[in-house]
Amino acid sequence: MTVPDPSREPSVADLVDRLSEQTSRLVRDELKLAQAEYTEKAKQGGTAAGLVGAGAVLAWFGFGMLLATLVLVLALFLPAWAAALIVTVVVFIAAGIAALMGKKKAEDLSPTPERTVATVRQDADEIKQRI
Repeated sequence: MTVPDPSREPSVADLVDRLSEQTSRLVRDELKLAQAEYTEKAKQGGTAAGLVGAGAVLAWFGFGMLLATLVLVLALFLPAWAAALIVTVVVFIAAGIAALMGKKKAEDLSPTPERTVATVRQDADEIKQRI
């Protein structure tokens, strides 16, 4: 059986040094990995947002074409100016209803994150009780 040579074994200080160095390297490597992952996800998110935006623009044009078609259909039964006026009035009524509904929803909003405030208060009360 061979006895380890104590002069060859690293000292505690050397081991702590290595541990510190390896830990910091590990943390740096993990941060680089996270950064690379977030960069990739951001690119995918940007592409997705662009496609959603393109879809929204095309849907907007489609809605305009639908309204134009509606005017042309009504123009078969009414003068063209009356058909266009009817469609315009209906669109403005729908816009007004949507705006009023949005205003009502906005009035109900509170800028304070109420659940977070409540949980922070609970945490503070719990800490005070334990101290």
